[in-house]
Amino acid sequence: MKIKSAEFVMSNSDVAKCPKEPIPEYAFIGRSNVGKSSLINMLTERKSLAKTSGRPGKTQLINHFKINDNWFLVDLPGYGYAKVSKRDKNIFQKYITNYFLQREQLVCSFILIDIRHEPQKVDMEFMEWMGENGIPFAIIFTKADKLKPKALERSAKTYIDQMLQGSWAEAPHYLITSSSKNIGREEVLDYIDTINKEFTEATKQGR
Repeated sequence: MKIKSAEFVMSNSDVAKCPKEPIPEYAFIGRSNVGKSSLINMLTERKSLAKTSGRPGKTQLINHFKINDNWFLVDLPGYGYAKVSKRDKNIFQKYITNYFLQREQLVCSFILIDIRHEPQKVDMEFMEWMGENGIPFAIIFTKADKLKPKALERSAKTYIDQMLQGSWAEAPHYLITSSSKNIGREEVLDYIDTINKEFTEATKQGR
């Protein structure tokens, strides 16, 4: 897929106010400082489409970007950061939960995970919640340039093995990326393109 256009549409904290267009939507979410904004900018080849910051918790709203005039990329607040108040955490949790449970246009979520670290409880619990609620998602491992190839394979396998040892019957699809080295861009966009085509075909058939 070639990104021909990428434009900011809106930010808000109320899922009812999100765009009404019946086009496929992809949400990006992960623990704070996982490299989400950098990944979005790498995927769209826009240096500052999503605002990057060294301060955890920078993204605090549901941010919609329209890509190629036919799908939405959604930048969601991170979870699991410590440097915001308990009140703010509760507010973020409420509208993130509402978004996932109520957003009909959502066809896939990408859960971002820093591949350098051991499986984190907050990530595992979030994926468990997504699975329990039937919300489709794939994993995007970030910061692949920080590890050597064999270490990358071991880290990804550790995550998947831990999921399969739990309540998962099968592992979710996963992709490995590095924003600084432009690794995994085509793979992520191809994955989105495949789902878009399935969405279009299903729409034509009236399903």
